[in-house]
Amino acid sequence: MADRLRQPKGRLVTYPFSAVVGLDDLKLALVLNAVSPRVGGVLVRGEKGTAKSTIVRALAAQLPAVDVLAGCRFACDPSLPDPQCPDGPHEPGEQIVSRAAALVELPVGASEDRLVGSLDLERALTEGVKAFEPGLLAAAHRGVLYVDEVNLLHDHLVDLLLDAAALGTCYVEREAVSVRHAARFLLVGTMNPEEGELRPQLLDRFGLTVEVRASRDPAERAEVVRRRMAHDGDPEGFAAGWTAQEAALARGIAAARERLAAVELPDARLRQIAEVCAAFEVDGLRADLVTAHAAVAHAAWRGSAVVTTEDVRVAARLSLPHRRRRDPFDAPGLDEELLEELLSRTSDDEDPAHQDPDEDPDDDGPGGPDNPDGSDDGPSGSSGRSDGTQGAEGADAPGAPDGAPGGADSRRGSGEAGADGGASPDASTGEGRGSPERASAGGEGPLQVAGVAAPYRVPWLKVPGLGHGASGRRSRARTPHGRTTGARTPEGQLRSLHLTATVAAAAPHQWRRGRTGPGLLLRDEDLREAVKEGREGNLVLFVVDASGSMAARKRMTTVKTAVLSLLLDAYQRRDKVGLVTFRGTTAELALPPTSSVEAGAARLRALPTGGRTPLAAGLARAAEVLRVERLRDPDRRPLLVVVTDGRATAGGDVERAAALLTGTAGVVVDCESGPVRLGLAGRLAARLRARLIPLDGMDDLIRDYRKAG
Repeated sequence: MADRLRQPKGRLVTYPFSAVVGLDDLKLALVLNAVSPRVGGVLVRGEKGTAKSTIVRALAAQLPAVDVLAGCRFACDPSLPDPQCPDGPHEPGEQIVSRAAALVELPVGASEDRLVGSLDLERALTEGVKAFEPGLLAAAHRGVLYVDEVNLLHDHLVDLLLDAAALGTCYVEREAVSVRHAARFLLVGTMNPEEGELRPQLLDRFGLTVEVRASRDPAERAEVVRRRMAHDGDPEGFAAGWTAQEAALARGIAAARERLAAVELPDARLRQIAEVCAAFEVDGLRADLVTAHAAVAHAAWRGSAVVTTEDVRVAARLSLPHRRRRDPFDAPGLDEELLEELLSRTSDDEDPAHQDPDEDPDDDGPGGPDNPDGSDDGPSGSSGRSDGTQGAEGADAPGAPDGAPGGADSRRGSGEAGADGGASPDASTGEGRGSPERASAGGEGPLQVAGVAAPYRVPWLKVPGLGHGASGRRSRARTPHGRTTGARTPEGQLRSLHLTATVAAAAPHQWRRGRTGPGLLLRDEDLREAVKEGREGNLVLFVVDASGSMAARKRMTTVKTAVLSLLLDAYQRRDKVGLVTFRGTTAELALPPTSSVEAGAARLRALPTGGRTPLAAGLARAAEVLRVERLRDPDRRPLLVVVTDGRATAGGDVERAAALLTGTAGVVVDCESGPVRLGLAGRLAARLRARLIPLDGMDDLIRDYRKAG
């Protein structure tokens, strides 16, 4: 019989999961994934300072301990070791170690080798061995992989991460040398939407999503501060006060895992899931699968043997909001009234949830024997409720049907991504009406806010030359990924071997090095690194004329639509964007450079027009913004987009301001219209050495671009 050891627990004290105030939907989503990893992970969207990281680390501490084979770097399960484990094959009787489930954090700046692991290609070529160094995916196997600011990761890393999560396997391939190992983990990603959205294709790969916001209830906010200060003053003592609640949570998760395989999903509930997903017009079938797995996990968590309509309701609220986006500027959300209508229409009398609303079907569930009253009395005896709503915690053992996350009250929690979680109708559809907003500061009449029409495809604007900035889809650049264009001697660590060039460099020296067998004799000076060319993302800085001349001829709607279309193009090409506007006597930075194109669209829609035209001030402000950004991110090349009719009716020397932008790639969108044109925008383009695009000729450029493609 194999020896079993238990690793000593670390001294780090984490904040208790049960002590986190509110956030019921987030707690439930995490627990459902802990019960059934097939749910597919959780994406947490929310503002900064909402305990996103705290609650993820707290959950990891409550997961059941795992048994692993001693000496296996890939955490193989002794009862079912991976037959293709790079540290295998594992023989029966090997020593077994019991340890806590791993919590692995993926930093934003991680490389591909750090994520998936790296192969020593030199040893593979010379010795014929697969010398593999495991990455973070191997470390997270059978544990939790936490990705903070997942929206700031490079797209190819997110793709690798989500592929491994979906397949349960990590593949590493380098020049015909490949390694695979098991990688099954609970994936949790957090993001602040203000810093940029994930692509809809990547959003869809996360099983559940939760929108979190800080409570506006003073009593609840005070309870958060009270508990946090108590923890910081005495972490061990504070954690000891929540021991009973944490133990109940751990027992509930373990019991739900054991019940999971026996939970029945009736055909009626399966059809209900399919009808709900079809009615919400989600793409593909992943939503149906995730909703079904989440409903089964919720039934197991409640202690029920059969999935009910309530389980489907809870699962749909967590699995569908982020799959409803039709436009990159749409905010995730779910129409709660439509969901209730669909569930009512597709329910039947045989559904246990509709037989007797006063009858508790879960007397033996986690909320029964472990927490019979479902109260939230922590160490201080506080109930955790305020003003009659789900309060500080809801229930300390989230297995209770109504007192814990996932019960009847959880739909009113701060994590709801419903009607109040999306953008306003005007912001989401791009429609609006021109209306007086306020008087101009210069006394030149009221300012107007023009509407925005539907965006359209724009020509592909590029920065000339070859850059080496962050990976994107706009301009040519030296990148870690792309087509191979040559080879070079590596500077520092070898990252991408050029096999043909390496063999060619070593071949002339084999006889002199004493080669007698089939093996290739390599030295460090023989190694060649592949030079790859791909595309980079740029900083697209919009400089928009918001003066009265733009509104006088009702052109601002057309201008805003054109800029919105360019913003959409920047989103698709992974650019950073900034927005400078000028009117009256000054220019302002309406949107500092950011990856959140959605923020740019919101500022653009609300942009008022009126007053004089300080063109020079707008150009000077743009030059200052670009100067600062070059210091912050010198590798990201800028693309200047000036949207104006070229008039300059306020102070400032346009020639001098334009000279500040010498050497900056640019485009001038000429907004002049009418039968008589002065050509002022064309002169500005000549000063800036920028490409001139007439606003009313955009359609012709789009047709030419499509023909060239």
